Amino acid sequence: MNAFVNPTLALLSAAVIAGCAMTPPAPPDVQGVVAPVIGQAQTPADATQTALDEAQALAWVQHPGLRQTIAQALSYNRDLRTALFNIERARAQYGITSAAQLPTVAATAQGSRARTPGDLTSSGNPSTSSQVTAQLAITSFELDLWGRVRNLNEAALQQFLQSEANQQNVRITLVADVANAWLNLAANQSRLRLAQDTLAGREKAYQLTERIFELGATNGLVLAQNRTTVETARGDVAAFTAQVAKDRNALVLLVGNGLSADWLPTADTLQGTQTPTALLQRPAAIESNVLLSRPDVRASELNLRAVSANVAAARAALFPTISLTTSVGTGSRELDGLFGSGNGSWSFAPQIRLPIFDGGAGRSAVNVAQANRDIAISQYEKAIQTAFREASDALAEREQWQARLNAQEAVVAANAQAFNLSEARFTSGVDNYLTVLDAQRSLYAAQQALIALRLSEQANRIALWKVLGG
Repeated sequence: MNAFVNPTLALLSAAVIAGCAMTPPAPPDVQGVVAPVIGQAQTPADATQTALDEAQALAWVQHPGLRQTIAQALSYNRDLRTALFNIERARAQYGITSAAQLPTVAATAQGSRARTPGDLTSSGNPSTSSQVTAQLAITSFELDLWGRVRNLNEAALQQFLQSEANQQNVRITLVADVANAWLNLAANQSRLRLAQDTLAGREKAYQLTERIFELGATNGLVLAQNRTTVETARGDVAAFTAQVAKDRNALVLLVGNGLSADWLPTADTLQGTQTPTALLQRPAAIESNVLLSRPDVRASELNLRAVSANVAAARAALFPTISLTTSVGTGSRELDGLFGSGNGSWSFAPQIRLPIFDGGAGRSAVNVAQANRDIAISQYEKAIQTAFREASDALAEREQWQARLNAQEAVVAANAQAFNLSEARFTSGVDNYLTVLDAQRSLYAAQQALIALRLSEQANRIALWKVLGG
């Protein structure tokens, strides 16, 4: 009896200890997570070397501050991290599905000891029975004769590859979004400086008009009209100051971990001779293989392959399923005789399951899978059509940008000349102040439009890179 009880207690104790050791760690405390907050001073961490190399490889990025900002975003952006985690999840799911193609072998050991009272035995005397078994077993291994498990594995593989394509699409989109946000900040800083310069000029003009009014050389209407232009410019300064702050917040959110002031653009960034982004060479024609290699189109294609494999798996589920359960082991009444001669045991239990009536659930599952495939086909075709349209639009805009910029620069020059002439005519008493106000507004609007065109021209360069798949 002791030969059985003591080892059994030892085995049970070891099992309890092992169970405690395998207890999963407690979930992380949300309160312990350090969340970056926009508006707080935050020293940016160094970008990874991989991100720096990737940003350096973007030949169209000319400004070093923009290149460093992109590297920072590639290192710490949360959406990109989520895409990477999605790849890990898809990889793990593929591993689970692949494992279903192989049998699962499990080792089990079991001991029992029971006492039966005398009232329940034929002899009238109490009895004690012991049993110890050890087995290796294969449980319900499906023979994949119709390809159900194989097609489920293929669907998981395609979903894993789709997650990689989605991650690449997130990277391209992130680079484009960071560049556009950086350029928006540059444009709004130019607008802010223009508004500040305009306000300073109008305040000087108002002070001069006020002196003239005090001398009686002009009327109160002119003074009021002049005051209107001053307050309008003051409102623009306040609006663009707020917009610049919002642009910085948007850029910090994209970067994900601090933003150095040395990387930010200035009010002269879009007006200098060295543009932040280089102009990509226009391709002579858009080849289909270029656009079909875009990550978003590739992801749509992989999704189509995955749902097609699911159709085959749903069809295979209509056929009989054959599974095997087998085990080999040994058993004994006493622990020390467990592995003795003549104590071997085995079992072999094949099972076949033939669907006869399920209320149409199996056929409906096939119909659902086929509908999902038809949806995926439409989505794939739409992705291709969208890719061609985006590329064609970007190239169509590219053709006319230089002409539009030259025309707008000429408009600014003409309005500046008209404003100077109207101001001179008002000073000499030939025209009233309404002519000056009209010329002033036209010049200001033309200057704002020129900044917007320069921003759009830079954005078109980024769009051209993005629509061609990076």
